[in-house]
Amino acid sequence: MCATPSISTPKIRYGSASALMTGQYQYRLAIGLEEPLHSRSRRKIGLPPDHPTLPSLLKAAGYRTALIGKWHLGKLPEFGPLQSGYEQFYGFRGGVLDYYTHKFGPADSDTDDLWDGDIPVRHQGYLTDLLGDRAVATIEQLTRADRPFFVSLHFNAPHWPWEAPGDEAEALRIKSLLHFDGGTQRTYQRMVQRMDLQIGRVLQALDGTGIANDTIVVFTSDNGGERYSDTWPFIGRKSELLEGGLRIPAIVRWPARVPRESVSEQVMITMDWLPTLLAAAGTAPDPACPSDGMNLLPWLTEDATPVPRKLFWRYKNLAQEAVRDGDWKYLKIRDNTFLFDVVQDPLERANLKDRYPDVYARLIAEWQGWNRTMRPLDPESFTLGFTGAELADHFEIESRT
Repeated sequence: MCATPSISTPKIRYGSASALMTGQYQYRLAIGLEEPLHSRSRRKIGLPPDHPTLPSLLKAAGYRTALIGKWHLGKLPEFGPLQSGYEQFYGFRGGVLDYYTHKFGPADSDTDDLWDGDIPVRHQGYLTDLLGDRAVATIEQLTRADRPFFVSLHFNAPHWPWEAPGDEAEALRIKSLLHFDGGTQRTYQRMVQRMDLQIGRVLQALDGTGIANDTIVVFTSDNGGERYSDTWPFIGRKSELLEGGLRIPAIVRWPARVPRESVSEQVMITMDWLPTLLAAAGTAPDPACPSDGMNLLPWLTEDATPVPRKLFWRYKNLAQEAVRDGDWKYLKIRDNTFLFDVVQDPLERANLKDRYPDVYARLIAEWQGWNRTMRPLDPESFTLGFTGAELADHFEIESRT
């Protein structure tokens, strides 16, 4: 058993990826203004190599570091995982990849995006399986070294394109990976099941190498559900600041410290993982770039009493704003504004702004104050949203803003 914990963190993506990597609101960096960074963008935007990151800080503390899967934080030669603290990389640099052709465009396009380090490679197989294979091999390799390690495993699944195991014909049929004429709930289910199988293999590898007891495994996501997912008891989805677009599961396995089947009601956010994992490793954020998150170890390992959080969001598409302060939530979508008690009313139905005008006004003022400390919105940045032509339940949304 290693006295210092090894760390594995599956599945994080774009704006959340920046928050995970830096421990700060993504809106502090130009890359965080992209929602997300477009694969065909010609702009030189990415995670600055000189910015302290979770892998670079762990590397400085003696950890071996590896990223397997999705990067999506900028292109070579200026940006890349090997420039931002990872010693090993196997995966793709853009925001989406076909599960079979390993291209970010149609099957007959020259858009290959599978990499081993900084070398493009062509490998056969279903992407989720390739990432699982490499993760298991990497864990076994790093375990043989006399140093703790940090592995980021960023699966593409379940994500566009909607291709499950055995769907090679679909990879050849579709003309765009953002295809609105494919997929089913059954397809989605099979994609998730395959990802679960590979996560199980990772956990078995940790068990088999004898380090599971002192290895922290974090399973989480980057945004709420999309397309075929069920976000009940919330409404909303990916690209929306309704609770269904914000709330995600977070599951932690650390047998030596986290009690089995324990549950915490503590509100947390992706940028909390940097101070949390650094604290577990016996180090801390760079004082020059303090984290906007908080160390979650007391709630993970000591059953601490939950404390209120004040968290802020914004999203360029539909001019969205949100604040969570304890049970209260202020929300703006276009010109419509709301005040909800999201604990008593997780469906966000009862608009309380006229019943509690002081709370409503305070949260707006606090959002505006916070927003002044962030980078202003970039009129040239990309933003993702869905229209009524793409999703039937978005019938009032006519165009992207």
